[in-house]
Amino acid sequence: MPESRIQVGVIGRAHGVRGLVKVTSHTADPSDLTAYGPLSDAEGRFYALRWKGDGIAEISRLVDGQEARVTDRTVAEKLTNTRLFIDRSALPPADDEEFYVTDLMGLRAVGADGRDLGVVEVVHDYGAGASLEIPQATGAPLIVPFTKACVPNVDIEGGKVVVVPPDEIVAAEKNVA
Repeated sequence: MPESRIQVGVIGRAHGVRGLVKVTSHTADPSDLTAYGPLSDAEGRFYALRWKGDGIAEISRLVDGQEARVTDRTVAEKLTNTRLFIDRSALPPADDEEFYVTDLMGLRAVGADGRDLGVVEVVHDYGAGASLEIPQATGAPLIVPFTKACVPNVDIEGGKVVVVPPDEIVAAEKNVA
């Protein structure tokens, strides 16, 4: 998959018997998912969505510029877990102190003292705030809240983040060692 594509949503389970699907949007405002134009999947097929309710969409496959609407549950079920992408150029630039998740993954994490902590592998966000997961050579990964206190410096161009683990994490590491 080209690096210029960014995942903005995923098709969930079928909803009803007429081809509607649940869709999870990764955009700040879920309804914006349809504002970027056609969406593509990992194989390069294109889709159009029309919202029918909160998180419920009608989906059409775009073939030679024509829409082929999904109209039955069996076809909709085959789309479950289809990741939806747009080209990076369709996104507006991030505001100051805002970052796209995809830009954080792969950044080198260093401590305030310059010590190498690893590479940000995953950005979790379960609704109460984002956290960065940094695998460690041994033991459990380092997971830190993505807050100004714990990640005081993000340097996308320089390819790194400064990480200051909270006292609770530092204390837990000392108890394990």
